[in-house]
Amino acid sequence: MSALAAPPPSAARPVATPAEAEDLIHHLLDVMDALLGTVEEETELVRAGRLTEASELGPTKSELSQMYLADTARIKASQPYLARTTPEIVQSLRERHDTFRALLQVNLTVLATAHAVSESIMRGVSSELARKATPQGYGASGKAAAPSAGSHQPLAVSRVL
Repeated sequence: MSALAAPPPSAARPVATPAEAEDLIHHLLDVMDALLGTVEEETELVRAGRLTEASELGPTKSELSQMYLADTARIKASQPYLARTTPEIVQSLRERHDTFRALLQVNLTVLATAHAVSESIMRGVSSELARKATPQGYGASGKAAAPSAGSHQPLAVSRVL
């Protein structure tokens, strides 16, 4: 992570020289590569059901995301200069960013799916516990009594295995 040092505090100031522009773009590309690597690793861990290991990538992903946002803010502030001095690099960066966005969308889809599945499992367990806690009998209509909304007990989950 030392090769990807955070940009200076005045990250939103526009670039002033071609060398500075090149350094900024190369830094952004390095950050995007590192972030994509982390996101792809997280995606694979979530797909494999190794959620604890995937959650350990959070701090790294957060740090890289902050660097990405700082660099993109600075590139936005430098758009007129970059368009004049390095139009081919700007176009290449746009194409790379589109690919980056598509790969992030895959990660978000995997995370949303994992969230939906785990939520569904938890709701199923809760409903089953409520059903078992409800006395078995018949209501006034002659049908089996269904669990009331108030019979759902809170569910406690231990994250330590």
